[in-house]
Amino acid sequence: MRTLVNIYLTRRFFFILGVLIFVLSIGFVWKPLFYLGQTLLGTFAVMAMVDFLMLHAINLKFSAQRITPNLLSLSDQNNIKILLDTNAPMELQAELIDELPEQLQIRDFSFAFTIDAGEKKTIEYAIRPVKRGVYKFGKVRLFLSSILGLVQRRINFSIEQDVAAYPSIIQMKQYELMAFAKISTNDGIKRTRRIGHSYEFEQIKNYVQGDDFRSINWKATGRRGDIMVNQYEDERSQQIYCIIDKSRAMRMPFEDMSLLDYAINASLVISNIALLKYDRAGLLTFSDKIGTYLKAERKKNQLKMILEGLYRQKERSLEANFELLYQASRNMIKNRSLILLFTNFESMYALERALPVLRRLNRQHLLVVVFFENTELIDYMDAPAQNLEEIYNKTVARKQHTEKQQMVQELRRYGIQSILTKPKELSINTVNKYLELKARGFI
Repeated sequence: MRTLVNIYLTRRFFFILGVLIFVLSIGFVWKPLFYLGQTLLGTFAVMAMVDFLMLHAINLKFSAQRITPNLLSLSDQNNIKILLDTNAPMELQAELIDELPEQLQIRDFSFAFTIDAGEKKTIEYAIRPVKRGVYKFGKVRLFLSSILGLVQRRINFSIEQDVAAYPSIIQMKQYELMAFAKISTNDGIKRTRRIGHSYEFEQIKNYVQGDDFRSINWKATGRRGDIMVNQYEDERSQQIYCIIDKSRAMRMPFEDMSLLDYAINASLVISNIALLKYDRAGLLTFSDKIGTYLKAERKKNQLKMILEGLYRQKERSLEANFELLYQASRNMIKNRSLILLFTNFESMYALERALPVLRRLNRQHLLVVVFFENTELIDYMDAPAQNLEEIYNKTVARKQHTEKQQMVQELRRYGIQSILTKPKELSINTVNKYLELKARGFI
Protein backbone atom coordinates (compact mmCIF):
# COMPACT_ATOMS: atom_id res chain seq x y z
CA MET A 1 0.00 0.00 0.00
CA ARG A 2 2.88 2.34 0.83
CA THR A 3 4.37 1.59 -2.58
CA LEU A 4 1.14 2.49 -4.39
CA VAL A 5 0.86 5.79 -2.51
CA ASN A 6 4.19 6.85 -3.98
CA ILE A 7 3.31 5.88 -7.57
CA TYR A 8 2.23 8.57 -10.03
CA LEU A 9 1.18 8.28 -13.67
CA THR A 10 2.85 10.76 -16.01
CA ARG A 11 1.41 12.97 -18.73
CA ARG A 12 2.98 10.67 -21.29
CA PHE A 13 0.98 7.75 -19.85
CA PHE A 14 -2.33 9.58 -20.20
CA PHE A 15 -1.47 10.89 -23.67
CA ILE A 16 -0.71 7.41 -24.99
CA LEU A 17 -3.78 6.00 -23.25
CA GLY A 18 -5.92 8.69 -24.87
CA VAL A 19 -4.55 7.84 -28.32
CA LEU A 20 -5.28 4.13 -27.74
CA ILE A 21 -8.86 4.88 -26.63
CA PHE A 22 -9.34 6.93 -29.80
CA VAL A 23 -8.01 4.07 -31.95
CA LEU A 24 -10.32 1.56 -30.20
CA SER A 25 -13.28 3.90 -30.71
CA ILE A 26 -12.60 4.09 -34.45
CA GLY A 27 -12.22 0.29 -34.37
CA PHE A 28 -15.97 -0.09 -33.74
CA VAL A 29 -16.43 1.18 -37.29
CA TRP A 30 -13.47 -0.58 -38.90
CA LYS A 31 -12.71 -3.93 -37.24
CA PRO A 32 -8.98 -4.26 -38.24
CA LEU A 33 -8.26 -1.03 -36.38
CA PHE A 34 -10.00 -2.44 -33.30
CA TYR A 35 -7.70 -5.48 -33.27
CA LEU A 36 -4.69 -3.23 -33.76
CA GLY A 37 -5.86 -1.11 -30.82
CA GLN A 38 -6.17 -4.18 -28.59
CA THR A 39 -2.63 -5.27 -29.49
CA LEU A 40 -1.25 -1.80 -28.79
CA LEU A 41 -3.17 -1.60 -25.51
CA GLY A 42 -1.70 -4.92 -24.36
CA THR A 43 1.80 -3.76 -25.34
CA PHE A 44 1.23 -0.50 -23.49
CA ALA A 45 0.14 -2.36 -20.34
CA VAL A 46 3.27 -4.53 -20.47
CA MET A 47 5.49 -1.44 -20.91
CA ALA A 48 3.81 0.29 -17.96
CA MET A 49 4.37 -2.80 -15.81
CA VAL A 50 8.03 -3.00 -16.91
CA ASP A 51 8.43 0.70 -16.10
CA PHE A 52 6.94 0.11 -12.65
CA LEU A 53 9.29 -2.81 -11.98
CA MET A 54 12.34 -0.88 -13.18
CA LEU A 55 11.64 1.76 -10.55
CA HIS A 56 10.72 -0.60 -7.69
CA ALA A 57 12.34 -3.99 -8.23
CA ILE A 58 15.86 -2.63 -7.91
CA ASN A 59 16.90 -1.46 -4.46
CA LEU A 60 17.23 2.27 -5.12
CA LYS A 61 18.87 4.14 -2.27
CA PHE A 62 18.78 7.92 -2.23
CA SER A 63 19.98 10.37 0.39
CA ALA A 64 19.43 14.12 0.46
CA GLN A 65 20.87 16.98 2.46
CA ARG A 66 19.79 20.62 2.46
CA ILE A 67 22.54 23.16 3.20
CA THR A 68 21.35 26.61 4.32
CA PRO A 69 23.10 29.60 5.93
CA ASN A 70 22.99 29.66 9.72
CA LEU A 71 21.02 32.90 9.42
CA LEU A 72 19.16 34.27 6.42
CA SER A 73 19.96 37.88 5.50
CA LEU A 74 16.93 40.10 5.09
CA SER A 75 16.42 41.51 1.54
CA ASP A 76 19.47 39.67 0.10
CA GLN A 77 19.80 36.64 -2.14
CA ASN A 78 20.60 33.69 0.15
CA ASN A 79 22.03 30.57 -1.50
CA ILE A 80 20.52 27.17 -0.69
CA LYS A 81 21.99 23.81 -1.76
CA ILE A 82 20.45 20.36 -1.91
CA LEU A 83 22.90 17.45 -2.17
CA LEU A 84 21.60 14.17 -3.67
CA ASP A 85 23.44 10.85 -3.53
CA THR A 86 22.22 7.65 -5.21
CA ASN A 87 23.21 4.09 -6.09
CA ALA A 88 21.00 4.02 -9.21
CA PRO A 89 22.38 1.51 -11.79
CA MET A 90 20.82 3.37 -14.73
CA GLU A 91 20.01 6.84 -15.97
CA LEU A 92 16.86 8.34 -14.44
CA GLN A 93 14.78 11.43 -15.14
CA ALA A 94 14.08 13.38 -11.96
CA GLU A 95 11.97 16.27 -10.73
CA LEU A 96 12.80 17.75 -7.34
CA ILE A 97 10.36 19.80 -5.26
CA ASP A 98 11.56 21.63 -2.15
CA GLU A 99 8.83 22.77 0.24
CA LEU A 100 9.76 26.41 0.74
CA PRO A 101 8.72 28.55 3.73
CA GLU A 102 5.24 30.04 3.50
CA GLN A 103 6.61 33.61 3.80
CA LEU A 104 8.05 33.31 0.27
CA GLN A 105 4.63 32.49 -1.23
CA ILE A 106 6.16 30.32 -4.00
CA ARG A 107 3.87 27.46 -5.04
CA ASP A 108 5.45 26.16 -8.27
CA PHE A 109 9.05 25.62 -7.23
CA SER A 110 10.67 22.56 -8.86
CA PHE A 111 13.77 21.41 -10.77
CA ALA A 112 13.85 18.89 -13.64
CA PHE A 113 17.16 17.13 -14.38
CA THR A 114 18.81 13.84 -15.33
CA ILE A 115 20.64 11.60 -12.86
CA ASP A 116 23.33 9.37 -14.32
CA ALA A 117 24.13 5.98 -12.78
CA GLY A 118 25.72 6.48 -9.34
CA GLU A 119 25.91 10.26 -9.80
CA LYS A 120 26.02 12.77 -6.94
CA LYS A 121 23.87 15.77 -7.80
CA THR A 122 23.93 19.30 -6.36
CA ILE A 123 20.91 21.56 -6.79
CA GLU A 124 21.47 25.26 -6.07
CA TYR A 125 18.96 28.10 -5.84
CA ALA A 126 18.56 31.44 -4.06
CA ILE A 127 15.75 32.91 -1.98
CA ARG A 128 15.16 36.54 -0.94
CA PRO A 129 13.44 36.89 2.44
CA VAL A 130 11.61 40.21 2.87
CA LYS A 131 10.29 39.68 6.40
CA ARG A 132 12.14 38.99 9.62
CA GLY A 133 11.23 35.81 11.48
CA VAL A 134 11.63 32.04 11.39
CA TYR A 135 11.49 30.41 7.94
CA LYS A 136 10.37 26.77 8.03
CA PHE A 137 11.68 24.56 5.21
CA GLY A 138 9.63 21.40 4.73
CA LYS A 139 10.30 18.07 3.04
CA VAL A 140 12.24 17.51 -0.16
CA ARG A 141 10.27 15.39 -2.63
CA LEU A 142 11.96 13.59 -5.52
CA PHE A 143 9.97 12.18 -8.46
CA LEU A 144 11.84 9.56 -10.54
CA SER A 145 11.03 8.09 -13.94
CA SER A 146 12.89 5.75 -16.28
CA ILE A 147 13.60 6.19 -19.97
CA LEU A 148 10.04 4.95 -20.72
CA GLY A 149 8.55 7.82 -18.71
CA LEU A 150 5.14 6.23 -18.05
CA VAL A 151 5.32 5.93 -14.27
CA GLN A 152 6.90 8.09 -11.58
CA ARG A 153 8.16 7.01 -8.18
CA ARG A 154 8.11 9.53 -5.34
CA ILE A 155 10.75 9.55 -2.62
CA ASN A 156 10.27 11.84 0.40
CA PHE A 157 13.15 13.17 2.48
CA SER A 158 12.16 14.43 5.93
CA ILE A 159 14.83 17.11 6.30
CA GLU A 160 12.72 19.92 7.75
CA GLN A 161 14.69 22.96 8.93
CA ASP A 162 13.96 26.22 10.73
CA VAL A 163 16.19 29.16 9.78
CA ALA A 164 15.76 32.68 11.17
CA ALA A 165 15.87 35.71 8.82
CA TYR A 166 17.87 38.45 10.54
CA PRO A 167 18.76 42.01 9.45
CA SER A 168 21.11 41.83 6.50
CA ILE A 169 24.49 40.46 7.60
CA ILE A 170 25.52 40.30 3.92
CA GLN A 171 25.04 44.06 3.52
CA MET A 172 26.87 44.66 6.79
CA LYS A 173 29.94 42.81 5.53
CA GLN A 174 29.70 44.40 2.08
CA TYR A 175 29.68 47.99 3.36
CA GLU A 176 32.36 47.17 5.92
CA LEU A 177 34.71 46.20 3.10
CA MET A 178 33.79 49.29 1.08
CA ALA A 179 34.20 51.71 3.99
CA PHE A 180 37.62 50.36 4.99
CA ALA A 181 39.04 49.72 1.50
CA LYS A 182 42.37 51.43 0.96
CA ILE A 183 41.73 51.93 -2.74
CA SER A 184 39.26 54.33 -4.34
CA THR A 185 35.78 52.85 -4.63
CA ASN A 186 33.16 53.32 -7.31
CA ASP A 187 30.25 51.79 -5.44
CA GLY A 188 29.04 54.85 -3.55
CA ILE A 189 31.32 55.18 -0.52
CA LYS A 190 32.58 58.76 -0.69
CA ARG A 191 35.94 59.84 0.68
CA THR A 192 35.55 63.29 2.22
CA ARG A 193 38.53 65.62 2.35
CA ARG A 194 39.37 66.38 5.97
CA ILE A 195 39.16 70.04 6.98
CA GLY A 196 41.86 70.46 9.59
CA HIS A 197 42.51 67.35 11.68
CA SER A 198 41.59 65.74 14.93
CA TYR A 199 43.79 65.38 17.98
CA GLU A 200 44.43 61.62 17.77
CA PHE A 201 48.07 61.21 16.66
CA GLU A 202 48.70 58.10 14.55
CA GLN A 203 52.19 58.19 12.95
CA ILE A 204 54.89 60.24 11.20
CA LYS A 205 55.06 59.70 7.45
CA ASN A 206 56.66 61.15 4.31
CA TYR A 207 55.00 64.22 2.87
CA VAL A 208 52.90 63.68 -0.26
CA GLN A 209 51.16 66.29 -2.35
CA GLY A 210 47.91 67.37 -0.70
CA ASP A 211 49.06 66.95 2.93
CA ASP A 212 48.45 69.91 5.26
CA PHE A 213 51.61 72.06 5.62
CA ARG A 214 50.63 72.74 9.23
CA SER A 215 51.26 69.06 10.01
CA ILE A 216 54.96 69.17 9.03
CA ASN A 217 57.16 67.71 11.79
CA TRP A 218 60.27 69.88 11.54
CA LYS A 219 62.36 67.81 13.95
CA ALA A 220 61.74 64.60 12.00
CA THR A 221 62.33 66.50 8.74
CA GLY A 222 65.75 67.68 10.00
CA ARG A 223 66.76 64.17 11.05
CA ARG A 224 65.63 62.41 7.85
CA GLY A 225 66.45 65.07 5.30
CA ASP A 226 62.97 64.58 3.74
CA ILE A 227 59.81 66.46 4.57
CA MET A 228 57.93 64.47 7.22
CA VAL A 229 54.41 65.16 8.44
CA ASN A 230 52.34 64.06 11.41
CA GLN A 231 49.38 61.90 10.48
CA TYR A 232 46.26 62.04 12.62
CA GLU A 233 43.33 59.69 12.81
CA ASP A 234 39.67 60.20 13.50
CA GLU A 235 38.79 60.75 17.12
CA ARG A 236 37.58 57.62 18.84
CA SER A 237 35.06 56.62 21.47
CA GLN A 238 32.30 58.88 20.17
CA GLN A 239 28.72 57.79 20.90
CA ILE A 240 26.59 56.83 17.88
CA TYR A 241 22.90 56.11 18.41
CA CYS A 242 20.49 54.73 15.82
CA ILE A 243 16.97 55.80 16.80
CA ILE A 244 14.26 54.02 14.80
CA ASP A 245 10.68 55.19 14.48
CA LYS A 246 8.51 52.07 14.24
CA SER A 247 5.13 53.82 14.05
CA ARG A 248 2.67 53.48 11.18
CA ALA A 249 4.62 56.04 9.11
CA MET A 250 7.29 53.34 8.68
CA ARG A 251 4.90 50.64 7.48
CA MET A 252 4.88 51.88 3.88
CA PRO A 253 6.14 49.08 1.56
CA PHE A 254 8.77 49.43 -1.15
CA GLU A 255 9.80 46.39 -3.20
CA ASP A 256 8.09 44.01 -0.76
CA MET A 257 9.84 45.46 2.31
CA SER A 258 8.63 48.05 4.80
CA LEU A 259 10.54 51.26 5.53
CA LEU A 260 11.13 49.88 9.02
CA ASP A 261 13.07 46.91 7.62
CA TYR A 262 15.17 49.22 5.44
CA ALA A 263 15.97 51.28 8.55
CA ILE A 264 16.83 48.13 10.50
CA ASN A 265 19.28 46.97 7.82
CA ALA A 266 20.92 50.41 7.70
CA SER A 267 21.18 50.54 11.50
CA LEU A 268 23.07 47.24 11.56
CA VAL A 269 25.43 48.46 8.82
CA ILE A 270 26.25 51.77 10.49
CA SER A 271 26.58 50.20 13.96
CA ASN A 272 29.15 47.73 12.65
CA ILE A 273 31.19 50.45 10.92
CA ALA A 274 31.03 52.69 14.01
CA LEU A 275 32.34 49.89 16.23
CA LEU A 276 35.17 49.17 13.77
CA LYS A 277 35.99 52.89 13.82
CA TYR A 278 36.40 52.51 17.62
CA ASP A 279 33.22 54.46 18.34
CA ARG A 280 30.47 53.29 20.68
CA ALA A 281 27.22 52.18 19.07
CA GLY A 282 23.79 52.16 20.69
CA LEU A 283 20.15 51.63 19.73
CA LEU A 284 16.79 53.14 20.68
CA THR A 285 13.39 52.38 19.13
CA PHE A 286 10.12 54.21 19.74
CA SER A 287 6.58 54.79 18.49
CA ASP A 288 3.75 55.68 20.86
CA LYS A 289 5.99 54.22 23.57
CA ILE A 290 9.68 53.51 24.04
CA GLY A 291 10.81 50.12 22.75
CA THR A 292 14.31 48.64 22.80
CA TYR A 293 17.18 50.59 24.39
CA LEU A 294 20.83 49.57 24.23
CA LYS A 295 23.38 51.91 25.75
CA ALA A 296 26.19 52.97 23.42
CA GLU A 297 29.12 50.70 24.26
CA ARG A 298 32.05 49.08 22.52
CA LYS A 299 31.89 45.68 24.19
CA LYS A 300 32.80 42.47 22.38
CA ASN A 301 29.19 41.36 22.13
CA GLN A 302 27.71 44.81 21.41
CA LEU A 303 27.09 44.11 17.72
CA LYS A 304 25.39 40.82 18.58
CA MET A 305 23.15 42.59 21.09
CA ILE A 306 22.25 45.21 18.47
CA LEU A 307 21.52 42.47 15.93
CA GLU A 308 19.22 40.66 18.36
CA GLY A 309 17.51 43.93 19.30
CA LEU A 310 16.87 44.81 15.66
CA TYR A 311 15.56 41.32 14.90
CA ARG A 312 12.83 41.62 17.55
CA GLN A 313 11.38 44.95 16.34
CA LYS A 314 7.72 45.03 15.29
CA GLU A 315 5.76 47.76 13.56
CA ARG A 316 3.05 49.54 15.52
CA SER A 317 -0.12 51.05 14.12
CA LEU A 318 -0.09 54.29 16.15
CA GLU A 319 1.54 57.70 15.62
CA ALA A 320 5.09 58.39 16.79
CA ASN A 321 5.38 60.34 20.05
CA PHE A 322 8.36 62.67 19.58
CA GLU A 323 7.85 64.33 22.98
CA LEU A 324 8.29 60.91 24.57
CA LEU A 325 11.43 60.40 22.49
CA TYR A 326 12.88 63.67 23.79
CA GLN A 327 12.23 62.72 27.40
CA ALA A 328 13.75 59.29 26.85
CA SER A 329 16.84 60.78 25.23
CA ARG A 330 17.28 63.17 28.19
CA ASN A 331 17.19 60.23 30.61
CA MET A 332 19.09 57.62 28.60
CA ILE A 333 21.63 59.51 26.46
CA LYS A 334 23.66 61.60 28.88
CA ASN A 335 26.67 62.64 26.76
CA ARG A 336 26.65 64.47 23.43
CA SER A 337 26.21 61.89 20.68
CA LEU A 338 25.60 61.49 16.99
CA ILE A 339 21.91 60.55 16.65
CA LEU A 340 20.71 59.00 13.40
CA LEU A 341 16.92 59.29 13.54
CA PHE A 342 15.22 56.98 11.01
CA THR A 343 11.68 58.22 10.44
CA ASN A 344 9.38 59.35 7.64
CA PHE A 345 7.42 62.54 6.98
CA GLU A 346 4.83 62.46 4.20
CA SER A 347 3.80 66.13 4.56
CA MET A 348 5.21 69.44 5.74
CA TYR A 349 2.54 69.48 8.45
CA ALA A 350 3.92 66.22 9.91
CA LEU A 351 7.43 67.71 10.00
CA GLU A 352 6.24 70.96 11.60
CA ARG A 353 4.60 68.99 14.41
CA ALA A 354 7.88 67.22 15.20
CA LEU A 355 10.20 70.17 14.50
CA PRO A 356 10.22 71.72 18.02
CA VAL A 357 11.37 68.39 19.47
CA LEU A 358 13.97 67.92 16.73
CA ARG A 359 15.40 71.38 17.43
CA ARG A 360 15.74 70.59 21.15
CA LEU A 361 17.41 67.28 20.35
CA ASN A 362 19.82 69.02 17.99
CA ARG A 363 20.88 71.47 20.70
CA GLN A 364 22.01 68.62 22.92
CA HIS A 365 23.32 66.21 20.27
CA LEU A 366 24.37 66.13 16.64
CA LEU A 367 21.07 65.08 15.04
CA VAL A 368 20.74 63.60 11.55
CA VAL A 369 17.13 63.09 10.41
CA VAL A 370 16.86 60.27 7.87
CA PHE A 371 13.65 60.08 5.86
CA PHE A 372 12.54 58.65 2.54
CA GLU A 373 11.65 59.60 -0.99
CA ASN A 374 8.53 57.99 -2.40
CA THR A 375 10.08 56.26 -5.41
CA GLU A 376 6.76 54.93 -6.70
CA LEU A 377 5.40 58.47 -6.68
CA ILE A 378 8.44 59.64 -8.65
CA ASP A 379 7.94 56.90 -11.26
CA TYR A 380 4.27 57.80 -11.60
CA MET A 381 5.10 61.49 -11.82
CA ASP A 382 7.64 60.99 -14.63
CA ALA A 383 5.32 58.84 -16.79
CA PRO A 384 3.50 60.73 -19.60
CA ALA A 385 -0.10 61.76 -18.85
CA GLN A 386 -2.84 60.31 -21.05
CA ASN A 387 -5.83 62.45 -20.05
CA LEU A 388 -6.93 65.42 -17.95
CA GLU A 389 -7.42 63.34 -14.79
CA GLU A 390 -3.85 62.02 -14.98
CA ILE A 391 -2.52 65.56 -15.47
CA TYR A 392 -4.25 66.57 -12.24
CA ASN A 393 -2.94 63.50 -10.36
CA LYS A 394 0.62 64.06 -11.59
CA THR A 395 0.47 67.70 -10.53
CA VAL A 396 -0.49 66.63 -7.01
CA ALA A 397 2.31 64.02 -7.06
CA ARG A 398 4.88 66.63 -8.11
CA LYS A 399 3.68 68.93 -5.31
CA GLN A 400 4.22 66.14 -2.75
CA HIS A 401 7.67 65.43 -4.17
CA THR A 402 8.61 69.12 -3.97
CA GLU A 403 7.43 69.16 -0.35
CA LYS A 404 10.10 66.57 0.49
CA GLN A 405 12.79 68.93 -0.82
CA GLN A 406 11.28 71.76 1.22
CA MET A 407 11.55 69.58 4.33
CA VAL A 408 15.31 69.28 3.79
CA GLN A 409 15.58 73.07 3.49
CA GLU A 410 13.46 73.58 6.60
CA LEU A 411 15.68 71.26 8.65
CA ARG A 412 18.80 72.96 7.30
CA ARG A 413 17.39 76.37 8.29
CA TYR A 414 17.50 75.25 11.92
CA GLY A 415 20.95 73.67 11.60
CA ILE A 416 19.68 70.07 11.56
CA GLN A 417 21.50 67.58 9.32
CA SER A 418 19.27 65.44 7.14
CA ILE A 419 19.32 62.60 4.59
CA LEU A 420 16.53 62.35 2.03
CA THR A 421 17.06 59.02 0.33
CA LYS A 422 15.50 56.30 -1.74
CA PRO A 423 14.87 53.19 0.39
CA LYS A 424 17.33 51.07 -1.63
CA GLU A 425 20.10 53.67 -1.13
CA LEU A 426 19.52 54.15 2.58
CA SER A 427 22.53 52.16 3.84
CA ILE A 428 25.06 53.72 1.48
CA ASN A 429 23.83 57.28 2.13
CA THR A 430 23.87 56.75 5.90
CA VAL A 431 27.44 55.42 5.81
CA ASN A 432 28.54 58.38 3.66
CA LYS A 433 26.99 60.84 6.09
CA TYR A 434 28.66 59.19 9.08
CA LEU A 435 32.08 59.21 7.37
CA GLU A 436 31.59 62.83 6.30
CA LEU A 437 30.69 64.04 9.78
CA LYS A 438 33.55 62.09 11.31
CA ALA A 439 36.07 63.41 8.77
CA ARG A 440 34.95 67.00 9.34
CA GLY A 441 35.27 66.60 13.09
CA PHE A 442 31.60 67.33 13.81
CA ILE A 443 31.29 64.31 16.10
